[in-house]
Amino acid sequence: MANKIKHPFNSIFSWYIKKRIHQIDLFRKYPSEVQNETLFKLLGKAKKTEFGLKYDFSSINTIDQYRNRVPINTYIDFEPYIKRLKKGEQNLLWPTEIKWFAKSSGTTTGKSKFIPVSRESLEECHYKGGKDLLALYYNNHPKTKLFKGKHLILGGSSQLNYFSKDSYIGDLSAIIVENLPWWCEWRRTPKKQITLQSNWEKKIDEMAKTTINEDVYILAGVPSWTLVLLNKILENSRGKTIKDIWPNLELYMHGGVDFNPYKKQFNNLIPSSNMNYVQTYNASEGFFGIQDEISSDNMLMMLDYGMFFEFIPIENINESHPKTYLIEEIELHKHYALVISSNAGLWRYSIGDTVKFSSKFPFRFSVTGRVKSFINAFGEELIIENAEKAIAHASSLTETEIVDYTVGPIYMENGKKGTHQWLIEFKTPPSDMDYFTTILDNELKKINSDYQAKRKDDLNMTLPIIQSMPKNTFYDWLKNNGKLGGQHKIPRLSNNRNLIENILQNNDLN
Repeated sequence: MANKIKHPFNSIFSWYIKKRIHQIDLFRKYPSEVQNETLFKLLGKAKKTEFGLKYDFSSINTIDQYRNRVPINTYIDFEPYIKRLKKGEQNLLWPTEIKWFAKSSGTTTGKSKFIPVSRESLEECHYKGGKDLLALYYNNHPKTKLFKGKHLILGGSSQLNYFSKDSYIGDLSAIIVENLPWWCEWRRTPKKQITLQSNWEKKIDEMAKTTINEDVYILAGVPSWTLVLLNKILENSRGKTIKDIWPNLELYMHGGVDFNPYKKQFNNLIPSSNMNYVQTYNASEGFFGIQDEISSDNMLMMLDYGMFFEFIPIENINESHPKTYLIEEIELHKHYALVISSNAGLWRYSIGDTVKFSSKFPFRFSVTGRVKSFINAFGEELIIENAEKAIAHASSLTETEIVDYTVGPIYMENGKKGTHQWLIEFKTPPSDMDYFTTILDNELKKINSDYQAKRKDDLNMTLPIIQSMPKNTFYDWLKNNGKLGGQHKIPRLSNNRNLIENILQNNDLN
């Protein structure tokens, strides 16, 4: 009886797990039916909004009618509506009140986007995703007792939107923390005022000091920023590893960037066979995927979160009216740009991410990059997925650890051949940089035939140039540009030298 009083949520959650796993199995087996139902629920709810009236949602009876009538949209297309929403107008894109806006960094050099967040998108998408992550985790680890301890979410800041006293802007993670349901707030650490403060360095310092004596079981956040917090905690304590501080830490929920380049550092900081890592895809626009298998990093696409999905083959993304494919029409191992229609009023919105499916029924996928984040200066078609795999492989074979990196082209000038320049901040640099470079180059050749062709006999491109950067290079650059914390991150690939030159200039290394 005492245990039930102390931990009532465990029995409640056991019921939720069984119910939810059954529902997840339904969209695993019947994806097209679930997606069809999702779209027409969205259209029915939004038919009297300004956007719904413009495209006459009430007369749309088929998916093809919807695709033929409503164009593919980008943020620029929705920006006029969003500016009006920020000033307090309502019923423009979605019928219920929009008062929260997730500030999305997009690329570090681009201007911020303000993604509308509805109550439905919070409850039926973002929070549902959080509950499902735990449900799937409990299903895979039935003996776990996560709710006996605290959980720590490392998010961004939230601040008042100066356009209106009733609308707010913040990082998505901060909006989620600000609106957490009681069952989640009950076990969260540290206090909300620390978690949401805007001064990143002060927040990290206070979070480290106030959570050292907590019994943390769950950790969540972007890997690069989470490492900053964990190292700060060790600085403020007598522990040699995080397990000395939080002996019951069991689960790290991560997303935002590829985890592989950071995994070795996490294993060193949290040396435990009981530590588990679960990947999620929770963007400002919605919660799209959860790693549901212990043996694979690929994520299950969550099809009943009030999100209708379409997919554009990446080779067709620049067409004026590209053909989209439904979930049941996708091909495996092909790169697609992700298009969503959401329960926050984003209609046929291209979010800028690319994905690749590894299986059907159920549909599992990985995020492979950004539509505009690539290098194709010499016809090499290098994408983020290639870069992440190659640097993880080189790091593993040379026993190095990566803090951060970015890549850009060196153009063919003055009779010289072109190549790629990699700015890498190592935590533990390779003992032989030439060997590291060769491994990286060979792995890129192996996984990218276009890169291999351009590198053949140094015909178009020479061996990449790896430049080892001083400690805190990328942290300082983000700080100088007002991009510390939250979902901000260094762009991995740039098709020009603007970012490379800016970082080098910041370090006086040109």
